Amino acid sequence: MKMDRARSTITNIFGRVPLTYTRFSLTPQTDGDSSQVEMKLADEEECGDQPLGDHHVKHQPQQNGCKSLCFKILVVVLLFMIGFLVGYLSYRGRVGAAQPNGERPAQCLDSISEAIEDEGDTLSDTDGSQEPAFLYWNDLKPMLQKKIAATSFDTSIQQLSGTRREAGSENEESLAKMVHDNFNSFALDKVWNDEHYVRLQDSNRANRIALLKDDSEEEIFTPTSYVAYSSAASVNGSLVYAQYGTEKDFQDLKGLMNLTGKLILVRSGFIPYSEKVRNAERVGASGVLIYPEPTDFVFPGQIDDIDTPFGHAHFGTGDPFTPGFPSFNHTQFPPSKSSGLPQIPVQTLSSTDGKKLYGKLEAAGCPNKWESGCKLGNQYKVKLDVNNVLAEKKIYNVFGVLKGFDEPDRYVVVGAQRDSKGMGVSKAVVGTSLLVELARMLSEMVKKEGYKPRRSIVFASWSGGDFGAVGATEWLEGYLTTLHLKAISFINLDAIIQGPGSLQVSGSPLMYSMIQKILREIPDPVTNKLLSQEFSFSNGFSMEDAAYPFLTFSGIPSASFRFQKAKKPYAYLGTEKDTYQNFKNLVDVDSMCRTAASVTGQIILRLTHDHQLPLDVARYSEELRKRTKDLFLQINALVTMQLNVNWINSAWGDFNRAATKLKTTITESDLHNKPFLRSLNDRLMKIEHSMLSPYVSPKETPFRHILYGDGNHTFDAVMTHLGFIKDKAQFNEDLFKNQLALLTWTLQSAANALTGEVWEIDNEF
Repeated sequence: MKMDRARSTITNIFGRVPLTYTRFSLTPQTDGDSSQVEMKLADEEECGDQPLGDHHVKHQPQQNGCKSLCFKILVVVLLFMIGFLVGYLSYRGRVGAAQPNGERPAQCLDSISEAIEDEGDTLSDTDGSQEPAFLYWNDLKPMLQKKIAATSFDTSIQQLSGTRREAGSENEESLAKMVHDNFNSFALDKVWNDEHYVRLQDSNRANRIALLKDDSEEEIFTPTSYVAYSSAASVNGSLVYAQYGTEKDFQDLKGLMNLTGKLILVRSGFIPYSEKVRNAERVGASGVLIYPEPTDFVFPGQIDDIDTPFGHAHFGTGDPFTPGFPSFNHTQFPPSKSSGLPQIPVQTLSSTDGKKLYGKLEAAGCPNKWESGCKLGNQYKVKLDVNNVLAEKKIYNVFGVLKGFDEPDRYVVVGAQRDSKGMGVSKAVVGTSLLVELARMLSEMVKKEGYKPRRSIVFASWSGGDFGAVGATEWLEGYLTTLHLKAISFINLDAIIQGPGSLQVSGSPLMYSMIQKILREIPDPVTNKLLSQEFSFSNGFSMEDAAYPFLTFSGIPSASFRFQKAKKPYAYLGTEKDTYQNFKNLVDVDSMCRTAASVTGQIILRLTHDHQLPLDVARYSEELRKRTKDLFLQINALVTMQLNVNWINSAWGDFNRAATKLKTTITESDLHNKPFLRSLNDRLMKIEHSMLSPYVSPKETPFRHILYGDGNHTFDAVMTHLGFIKDKAQFNEDLFKNQLALLTWTLQSAANALTGEVWEIDNEF
């Protein structure tokens, strides 16, 4: 716009178009060339030994012509400098206006490039003219905080927490309609539902556990809940305690006893139920009993008993009877089921019943590092009867969207599960309340207060979350080929508040720097310290987190959050006691919800406001370096197989060089060159997708991510197999070479994708 005005001024002075203009940029170009101003005179107006202008015009002296031209050039340069100074001072005035007396904010920007990044959005009049009305980041943040402060989350949660809402039930469908109506009332740009027909599991009659002595039933337990996708069977066997049921726990036990046919008793926590069951099945156990140990949890008050929790045993996400395929409209496929379904029965118990069973065991020599006074003994046998049945249910996902103004086809997805086996206040209601209120607040900012997000925001209310992110996964499966091209990020709100304590963050390494920066400005509602001082960040997700399929199945950068006291989960998640009253006794509802809304809302705004996506490729490169280094610690073992260990190091080196170059290019890019900036942003958002191995089937191995997925293609699988190299019975050299090839070539492909176009790849691999 400034250049157009300058050209117009010159035209008015000289009465014709300005001299040919070739390039003007205040920003260094991506190839590292210095910024320059280049103005070229027309060929016929060159001044030198030859006369200026027409050779046949005798009455125009050469010297006077050159002097006139030089004078004109000086005028042009002077006008340009004046225009530049006026524009610069005008810009400084706009930045200074954000604070009294024209002072810069306390959180002053570190550089001019960051100042431009925070410049905001140009608002357009209906006639298409551009008005310099900007919304800066320092305008947006207070606007959001004001709305959050005026919101009564306590009231919203009470309104949503009146009844049980099992997936596929009438009550849950009514809640879906309520969310849909709310989205409509907020004037979102579009609101829609998708429906899926999925197979869930019910318990048609109570499951049963009997403690046997001399083949007679000494004591009977009748749990009040069940574990979905358990095998329906009746088994009995000697009872063995396996601590938390991790892979390491079972390895420790195998050195002490034969676990084949045993019925395993484990504590809940650390890993999902499904992983505990898979580990038990791998050692030949006949069944699994899971109970919550009160010392592992946080309670509201002095109560220390936990009801029978609900859970699921499917080692995977989505409908396990349509693995890899969406379940729209009764879609029929050949009979199939997920390999993650267990073949043994599983049941949960209350903490009281679990401790009774544990108390019947004999004291024995437990593995080192287990808790003191541990018991393993097998004096008693236990009989387990599971009567679960499959049931087809129709479930709904509800969506609403605020469309972006520059790039509406790029969007941030924020979601929360809506269903719960009990009241599910902490697990589902809080997240649903945050989702609905954020949709309202952000819509008001767009529709009424002038915020024009560059990118779209999709609000998603999922069903089937209790059964393993069923609704979310079916949606991902339905749009697998397009979502990784469109979705910038997913933010999960499930079970976000589990106690008055520090913030635990799980996510993609790409998200770390942005989240840390945001947390530096948000106080903890309990200690009043900044959240950044005590938060912890873990890369990747537990499989029971709805963000897991987004990251590992679809390759979308994701994040989820948990406020916890002493880093322990809320005791009543998944139980009948997850009620409003207990939740209110656990935390100050409004203050905790406002903090959670502030964290989530600012992340959404950052991802939709900034010119450059705030995704940190350098952090990702560092994570890959650590994983590659772990492999190199086993270098001697690899050399004995005549493998060139430099292969994978070279692949990481290519990725690191591409990441460094991309970061430099982004730093030096012209923020007003929208097509070029969009191409850079697209490369950033596709980093996660490039970590999905293209060499394995999404149906057979759905979680294809080499860092955080599951299968032979992952770093973890290679490291685990390498640990067996001295055991010829367990180590398979051909399989290992295939694993290493899958890992190496996926990483090399990611490096090539990050580099850019094929002609920019210098591949000497």
